[in-house]
Amino acid sequence: MSKLRLLFIKEGPAAYISHLDLLRTVQRAFPRTELDIKHSNGYHPHPIISIVLPLPVGQSSRCELLDFEVTQDTDGSGIAEKLNEGMPEGLRVLACYEAKRPVRELAALQAEVTFEYDNGVPENAAAKLKELFGREELIIQKRTKRKDMADVNIAPMILRAEWTEGESCLRCVALVQAQNPGLNPQLMEKAVERYAPELTPDFVRVRRMELLDAEGKIFR
Repeated sequence: MSKLRLLFIKEGPAAYISHLDLLRTVQRAFPRTELDIKHSNGYHPHPIISIVLPLPVGQSSRCELLDFEVTQDTDGSGIAEKLNEGMPEGLRVLACYEAKRPVRELAALQAEVTFEYDNGVPENAAAKLKELFGREELIIQKRTKRKDMADVNIAPMILRAEWTEGESCLRCVALVQAQNPGLNPQLMEKAVERYAPELTPDFVRVRRMELLDAEGKIFR
């Protein structure tokens, strides 16, 4: 029996595939691999498949991870190529390998957050946002696991934020906590709405760039 991990890209039209639909998509592609996926026990067995850090709908990524178990002994060689034959546009498996590192070692994620402005970037916006996200306290309303809304200070979860100005947009390379607790980089917009409403963008795009451990090394 082997525990394997997929590294895959989710972008373009695939960015709008929900978490559950993504799992179903991968499950439908697995028969191409000729692997015997391990199932749970009980009256309603289901494949043991999990996305390491589910991506919010509408966001793209070049570093998604998916874990699964098979009854065979294999190192995952050739699996990525077989899966890609059945993947929809925007989903592409980059690698399949043995899952040796536990998910608890995943500490941070790096993302490109783009603030788009229909009427051009406000004056001195990059400098103002740099100052804003350097504060020790940024309180926003965030939904809890119980589906309630609560005040949360997201400032300690933002480990780094570097802003640059583009054409009608501001781009931020943000490093945020991935779990315990984790931060969705898109929630940075809520901090702007509360503390600097004049800089609120018309649209926000988020793309995950990399997953990191506590030492800042790439997590795979």
